[in-house]
Amino acid sequence: MDLVSELSIANSTERKFPLEYTRNIGIAAHIDAGKTTTTERILFYSGVVHRLGEVHDGNTTTDWMEQERERGITITSAAISCNWITKGGPYADIQHQINIIDTPGHVDFTAEVERSLRVLDGAIGVFCAVAGVQPQSETVWRQMDKYNVPRIAFVNKMDRTGADFYSCVEDIRTKLGGNAHPIYLPIGNEADFKGLIDLVKMEALIYDASDSTGITFTSCEIPKELESKSAEFRDALVEALADIDDEIAEKYLDGSELSVEQIQQAIRKSTLELKMIPVIPGTAFKNKGVQMLFDMVIDYLPSPLDLPPVVGHKDDSSTIDIRPDDNGKVSALAFKLMTDPYVGKLVFIRIYAGTIAKGSNQYNPRTGRMERISRLMIMKADHREDIDLAHSGDICAIIGAKNIITGDTLCDRNEQVRLEPPTFPEPVISMSIEPDSKGEQEKLSIALQRLAAEDPTFQVSSNQETGQTIIAGMGELHLEIIRDRLFREFKVEADAGKPQIAYRETIKIASEGEGKFIRQSGGRGQYGHVVIKIEPNVKGKGIEVINEIVGGVIPREFIKPTTDGIHEAANNGTVAGFPVIDWIARIVDGSFHEVDSSEMAFKMAGIFAFKDAMNKANPILLEPIMKVGVSTPEEYQGDIMGDLSRRRGQIQGIETKSNLMMISSIVPLERMFGYSTDVRSLSKGRASFSMEPSHFDQVPASLLEKIVETSARKPARK
Repeated sequence: MDLVSELSIANSTERKFPLEYTRNIGIAAHIDAGKTTTTERILFYSGVVHRLGEVHDGNTTTDWMEQERERGITITSAAISCNWITKGGPYADIQHQINIIDTPGHVDFTAEVERSLRVLDGAIGVFCAVAGVQPQSETVWRQMDKYNVPRIAFVNKMDRTGADFYSCVEDIRTKLGGNAHPIYLPIGNEADFKGLIDLVKMEALIYDASDSTGITFTSCEIPKELESKSAEFRDALVEALADIDDEIAEKYLDGSELSVEQIQQAIRKSTLELKMIPVIPGTAFKNKGVQMLFDMVIDYLPSPLDLPPVVGHKDDSSTIDIRPDDNGKVSALAFKLMTDPYVGKLVFIRIYAGTIAKGSNQYNPRTGRMERISRLMIMKADHREDIDLAHSGDICAIIGAKNIITGDTLCDRNEQVRLEPPTFPEPVISMSIEPDSKGEQEKLSIALQRLAAEDPTFQVSSNQETGQTIIAGMGELHLEIIRDRLFREFKVEADAGKPQIAYRETIKIASEGEGKFIRQSGGRGQYGHVVIKIEPNVKGKGIEVINEIVGGVIPREFIKPTTDGIHEAANNGTVAGFPVIDWIARIVDGSFHEVDSSEMAFKMAGIFAFKDAMNKANPILLEPIMKVGVSTPEEYQGDIMGDLSRRRGQIQGIETKSNLMMISSIVPLERMFGYSTDVRSLSKGRASFSMEPSHFDQVPASLLEKIVETSARKPARK
């Protein structure tokens, strides 16, 4: 077949696996949908591990951190590589290398998903067959959309009571807007789930009930009671492909019989073009469907060569297309940093072009310095394998780089280019942290610096008035894990204050402000004078400062310090001292003194002008609002809805899934502290919930005074 008949000239002779036979995939889903268990089964069937690990036993390969094994959740994305040979299809009997990243499901660690999807070529979205599309499913789906990641859907937990494959497929269509079509249908359901029907080959795959590992299954004819349903879904699949693929449409309209290869090629093409989501049922825990899922990864998800070129940005604002090519100039993106107790700083990179050798030097355009690559490694969760050379399309880790941060590019010094870094949400919660003794201060400072380098959503700052160290993150669990890592990994003894909400401020109307900074002290004085106009920006658009000075009333060299002053003033708003978001400032007028004007004077004038304008712009205080999804047995529905209402929550919708009620709501973060304990108490431990940031909204007048008073209260220095 033309898919594999000829290998690209982009492959170097040193490659063990050509680019065509390489897949970089991520596994992403709502918390507890079964991502880690699915990954564990893939590793077992591919021979990387020789016994099955379980999340509840704390012995899975990719959940290697102590905190992950204790809590039964994924906290950090784990990269692992394996090999796979499909038994049929266009790539039959060809060994492939699969680089997998198992991502967290908890929203507090959404940065791990974000940066993983930035460098991956394809993804598996895992869905619970009972709950269907859940709140965090929507979040990771949007992240996949953001980076145009082709994907397949695995409807997991088909063995669970209340499993409904067809309802889950419909959920993907209606809630996520995905053109989802089953490629396999389930045989049996819940405890009777015993196999799958392959709609492409129109055959049944039945698992051997006596083999608990799921290795043994047989191909046979489709059971008679499922023949009609199989024909119906096969026709729907072909019809959907005909709507997308002109070649299939022509044969479909002619009534010609389509071959297995033609259908597979059409599914692959539709998936790569983001026009179709192939869906497969299974149960990772009971070891059914995972081998077929991995065959789908090979058959339908892209190799690095199948995707559009990556855009690189040059210093002169021009762009360049970067295609996978071992013989090209190096372009690689650093997407994750990790502190290893034995080897120091590990930098995870995705190589888009060229090759990187152990001992080589690569250029970092952000710092303008060369970085030496002391060692190169292929990661296998917390284990690693040293290699001498990494090629385009590879995901690997480097040791020895000194000044690399998340989002940096490594490239050829003669072809300087910057790749688009991943973007991350702002923290929504903060708290103070203080060392137990002066001796611990330096250890705490080093530990926080390393943790902040690893995690872009974890921020460290210092309160200039109180001298306190403030840490900020994505949620209570996020900060709890940070504290735990400080104690266990870095051996730092520290006390933490109560979590605080990361409020924001904004403006409602346009206004004008003037700032003057004039000092006379006998000799040379200080003079800066700025007039600015500010106006609200589109919600979520951020902040902009625009220079509209004409006629040189403010010299060019004083525009930057003025802008710096405006930004600095916006870090502490006039309502309660919180950062100001979503505004546009225009520098429109001012004056200067030939002798006394200085950068410092104009920076201060910028600060005064912004404060003046903001006070006139009807400033308001904003609080983070969370999207909260609760899954509960019906008998506790009333109590839980009443509790959400008492927390200033608004119920957005209620769905029935099997014997569970799915309650969707939005609730201010300020009222959600300790909710996990309360929801367990209300439901006798039978309800579960998920929470993710939704938006910022105005703080009610009844709470404003209290918040302003609290923010103005200065904690005593220790």
